[in-house]
Amino acid sequence: MVNTEKFIERLKNILDYYELTAASFADKIDIQRSSISHLLSGRNKPSLDFVMKVVKNFEEVDLYWLLNGKGKFPNVTESIPPTLFQNKANDKAVENTTDSTEIEKIVVFYKNGTFKSYLP
Repeated sequence: MVNTEKFIERLKNILDYYELTAASFADKIDIQRSSISHLLSGRNKPSLDFVMKVVKNFEEVDLYWLLNGKGKFPNVTESIPPTLFQNKANDKAVENTTDSTEIEKIVVFYKNGTFKSYLP
């Protein structure tokens, strides 16, 4: 059973981390704004559908942490400095100057907020 009070605290941590209002958070995970309001006030308990939408839309949120408070948030395994930046002006890849010429990892970021990393 999920401790609703602690769950609400973790949900507020997520909102703070992503600098989202309750309304923008609801829009992002595609639920009614009133649902977030009811959850944050303690009126309603989180549904499985709600929890899964949070985990699906925010990769740094670990399911076990969200439900039980065990683990860490944000769930970032490692920090990798980007080696390529997208130049919005002419939509061309611009190489970042570094001392190393070997590729360590390639990370592809998608518009929906997800990403995939590839090792050579």
